[in-house]
Amino acid sequence: MRRRPRRRPVTRWRWQQCKNGFVIQDVSFQGQTGEANVPAANVPVAPVSPIVYTTGPHPGRNEVYPALPTGYVPPQVPMVMPVPDRPLGCPPGLEYLTQVDQLLVHQKVELMEVLMGWETKNQYVVKNSLGQQVFFVAEESDFCTRMLCGSVRSFLLHIQNNMGQEVMTLSRPLNCGSCCFPCCLQELEVQSPPGSPIGYVMQSWHPFLPKFTIQNERKEPVLKIVGPFCDCKCCSDVIFEVMSLDESSAIGRISKQWTGFEAEAFTDADNFGLQFPMDLDVKIKAVLLGACFLIDFMYFEHSPKQE
Repeated sequence: MRRRPRRRPVTRWRWQQCKNGFVIQDVSFQGQTGEANVPAANVPVAPVSPIVYTTGPHPGRNEVYPALPTGYVPPQVPMVMPVPDRPLGCPPGLEYLTQVDQLLVHQKVELMEVLMGWETKNQYVVKNSLGQQVFFVAEESDFCTRMLCGSVRSFLLHIQNNMGQEVMTLSRPLNCGSCCFPCCLQELEVQSPPGSPIGYVMQSWHPFLPKFTIQNERKEPVLKIVGPFCDCKCCSDVIFEVMSLDESSAIGRISKQWTGFEAEAFTDADNFGLQFPMDLDVKIKAVLLGACFLIDFMYFEHSPKQE
């Protein structure tokens, strides 16, 4: 008599779709007789937790990943300004300035400076009027210079674009900060690309008004900046007007924005707004941005603990 071959068990899977993938609902198989093998009623069965299969970084594999916790918020990616076309004669990296007539400068709050009163390296984020990041600015200076010289210290400011490439360098030498010495006033050199000067910010002597002269790469005067008699105003902005050479008309402004009682009292992190004509030379726009940083160091870089 010919022996009948044994049938191999056939696995049957029943899948139930859930939120994060698929869950195995139950498993049954057929034996030799073709009937489903199920556990008897009096046989205890250990509970089995469902297995959740989710899509991982390797779609070709069955990888199990835990579900995200409730309330998880993915990290926010800052909005960046798209790169425009660079016009002829524009230094590399300054093509961003050809598309804007306003800039917002936000200084980052340093925790060590707030708690200990130690002067730390300043960092800024420059944005356009839509809130898109244009530049990131970082100060280069040593600890002794910051602690001994304070707001009149010399420094280098490295300005990077959104790709991390340095597009501008601002250089400030160590000069006197008093109007009693008109022969050694504040100045700032703007380089773009680093090593190639494109303009200067020179402090002009005046007995009681903050005044600056904007110069081009040949050190020829182009614009003037005139500040208020008092640079300390409560609950209002401090305005520095950008004016023509004869100071007869204003073409823009640099405004130090009021940030509230808490921020003004416990930190020296400031916010600035810049306004200038859209058709202004891109190099002069970059020099006006450098003038904003010089004004911040000269008149608003004073923490309460240092005072």
